[in-house]
Amino acid sequence: MPIKIRQNIQARELLEQENIFVMTEHRAMTQDIRPLKIAVLNLMPTKVVTETQILRKLSNTPLQLEVEFLQTATYQAQHADKSYLDEYYKTFYEIKEQYYDGLIITGAPLDFVEYEDVEYWDEVCEIMEWSKKHVHCAFYLCWGALAGLYYNYGIQKSVRTPKLSGIYKHKILNRKSPLFRGFDDVFYAPHSRAVEVTREQILARPQLELMAESDEAGVAIVKSEDSRQFYVLCHSEYDADTLKLEYERDLEKGMNPEIPVNYFPDNDVTKDPVVNWRSAGQLLWTNWINYYVYQTTPYDIKNVKFEV
Repeated sequence: MPIKIRQNIQARELLEQENIFVMTEHRAMTQDIRPLKIAVLNLMPTKVVTETQILRKLSNTPLQLEVEFLQTATYQAQHADKSYLDEYYKTFYEIKEQYYDGLIITGAPLDFVEYEDVEYWDEVCEIMEWSKKHVHCAFYLCWGALAGLYYNYGIQKSVRTPKLSGIYKHKILNRKSPLFRGFDDVFYAPHSRAVEVTREQILARPQLELMAESDEAGVAIVKSEDSRQFYVLCHSEYDADTLKLEYERDLEKGMNPEIPVNYFPDNDVTKDPVVNWRSAGQLLWTNWINYYVYQTTPYDIKNVKFEV
């Protein structure tokens, strides 16, 4: 939460230079408070697992959030109970006239499928386009991030061999950004994907800013110049056993996967992984909600609009 201070206190400028959010008395007196509306387009087959991971990250804030889960109308999820989805999820066509402070689009196991061949691609494109006038700030995650970069900026993915799977060290490229408030000089985060976009592709788009990257895993976090879109290719929301379960699943399928990098102690799959990404992951989500949604969203959410 912001620190409330007197209007002209001298420490204000120094605090702001350190990315500590301060609110003057005048702004505090005129500030209207309401719950933030967050929509989550959950494209993962493991609906409940993904719900839990995202809600865990969103819940660690004193802000009041109203979270609404969305499913695709043009594609019926094969690994989720239809009655559950019908009761707890809405389709885009049910909410398209509404406005949201934040939108999260999750990943999906579609690495090797061309975007235009995805069964619900047209619907996802419609949602991304709709968000430009109905959502204050969008958070694209993993495949969702790749899809968003392709749709909004024409950045094509390429296959990465071997598949990225493991815990990787990252460096922050803009330490003054509020997104990294409280971060250490380096942070760790899981990756799990077989495709990538390159830093050269990101840097070639002046509308985008490369925020964090890994020497091993490449591009990790990108945002739009106006801070209204965030593209996160790492999985800071992952549970301790997520990569383990993925590894065991691929083994059962006979895919001969490589052991996730920097994950099992001594590279011994019989040992429990040690989590070293949870605190940075929580900061990432909390800072996004605080600085890029709560602090900047209009009180009348219908005033939302921006263009790529």
